[in-house]
Amino acid sequence: MKLIGILGAGHISKAAATRFLANDFQVLISNSKGPESLTDIVSQLGTGAKAVTASEAAAADIILLAVPWTKVKDLTELTDWNGKIVIDATNRLEYGTGIEDGGLASSEVVQNYLPGAKIVKAMNTLSAKVLAADPSVGNGKRALFISGDDKDAKAIVSGILSKIGFAPIDLGTLAAGGRLQQFNWPLNSQNFIKL
Repeated sequence: MKLIGILGAGHISKAAATRFLANDFQVLISNSKGPESLTDIVSQLGTGAKAVTASEAAAADIILLAVPWTKVKDLTELTDWNGKIVIDATNRLEYGTGIEDGGLASSEVVQNYLPGAKIVKAMNTLSAKVLAADPSVGNGKRALFISGDDKDAKAIVSGILSKIGFAPIDLGTLAAGGRLQQFNWPLNSQNFIKL
């Protein structure tokens, strides 16, 4: 079964869920308010989407992290992160949030809060509207950048992104490639098509 747990139920989460569901994945979507608050969203997403608690979403082997940046530090004790593949779609939009980065790329900070997880930065550079749209454009496919320090995790995420119609482009490590994907860095908000 192709199952993805989603932490967060905002615009990016809904857009990603739309693409997953259109390509035979099932999603467990969660937020901080509880599953009962997600009735309308699950109804809109349709078959294959289920509202769950954050702990239940985090129990999946593959997790999309799309919570507000300020909530990342609250996730450490949510589950045993060891070995879990986490697609980090967060964007650090503000500073003075109580999360110190020490000069690290944002996904390296996420890695520190989710010990043992295999973090792959992806799905954070496009707007929700573009992310939800058909990734096939003319004779090409919309590019999604990925970065990470675990080769196998990147291969799995790359396969998922390909399966849902995108052209994944590997930028290397979290420190180097992940930084390029961050908000206000060169590749954020760039809508490239791979021919």
